[in-house]
Amino acid sequence: MRLKSFHAPTMGEAMRLVREVLGDDAIIVATREEEGVGVRVTAAVEESIPGPGMPGLNDRYPDPLAPDPADQVTDILFRHGLPADLNQRLMDSIADFDAKDAQTLLAAALEAVFDFQPLPEGRFPRPLMLVGPPGAGKTLTVAKLCARAALKGRPVGVISTDTVRAGGIDQLAAFTRVLKLRLMTVEDPLALADALDVHRGAEQVLVDSAGRNPYSQADLNDLRDFLVAADIEPVLVLPAGMDPVEAAEMARAFRALGVRRLLTTRLDMARRLGSMLTAAHEAGLALCDASASPRAAEGLTALSPLSLARLMMPGTETTERRAKQTGTHA
Repeated sequence: MRLKSFHAPTMGEAMRLVREVLGDDAIIVATREEEGVGVRVTAAVEESIPGPGMPGLNDRYPDPLAPDPADQVTDILFRHGLPADLNQRLMDSIADFDAKDAQTLLAAALEAVFDFQPLPEGRFPRPLMLVGPPGAGKTLTVAKLCARAALKGRPVGVISTDTVRAGGIDQLAAFTRVLKLRLMTVEDPLALADALDVHRGAEQVLVDSAGRNPYSQADLNDLRDFLVAADIEPVLVLPAGMDPVEAAEMARAFRALGVRRLLTTRLDMARRLGSMLTAAHEAGLALCDASASPRAAEGLTALSPLSLARLMMPGTETTERRAKQTGTHA
């Protein structure tokens, strides 16, 4: 058995290298994301190759019980409740893709169809405002991002526009006190612009917003006023486990306000991720990060084709954790 590792920016490029160097009989042993590199794929191939005209035993007698990776991916997509047209697009994208395991094949399909843009851990190009419907988990997500920045010693500014919801400010204030961060509260777009000026030197500026009804034009207009007050990037926060059609309609409504990224919460409270994928696909949003815990210290998971494929695979650690955790959280 000959083992070799391949590095490439994307899963698709890594798999092409595997086929070019080791041939179509290579078996994927492991896949891993590496910061600053992309992905590393370790593949194996038998060094003892039968002579010409002498097919190997496995070629002559394929294991009839071995599951077909493409069939496994089809089952996984069906189980997660994706619409038929999105299912078909994902499967079409890997029609000519040769992979020996379902996880690698699923990652390749996700990479071909979706855009992945995790939130930066360093300096933000622009302040981030988390937006979405009421109860989506925006405030806890802000707390998770604050905790991540504080642990790395990065200066972070925190602002809340959620002055209407009962207890909205108190919840975030409790987190910022623990982290010894200053929380500024604002009630109108002009005050937000002034608060952003105060935090101009921070590496990261996070803005928590009040929940908005995506079907209320008045709510959307009010949110738009805050967004145009300064150069802010809105990031949509939606919980997992929604109806896929409903999630897609909400995503399109917020997309009209300039949202370009989708952050998903409550992965531990959902068995199916079809709403997240449908919302991103229908609204043309990049998948960024996900939350699977009610505890701010546990942070977020940056989404990539490989990490999302792992989340979608049956029997993963995340799936087991979902069954154990309860409560209302992000």
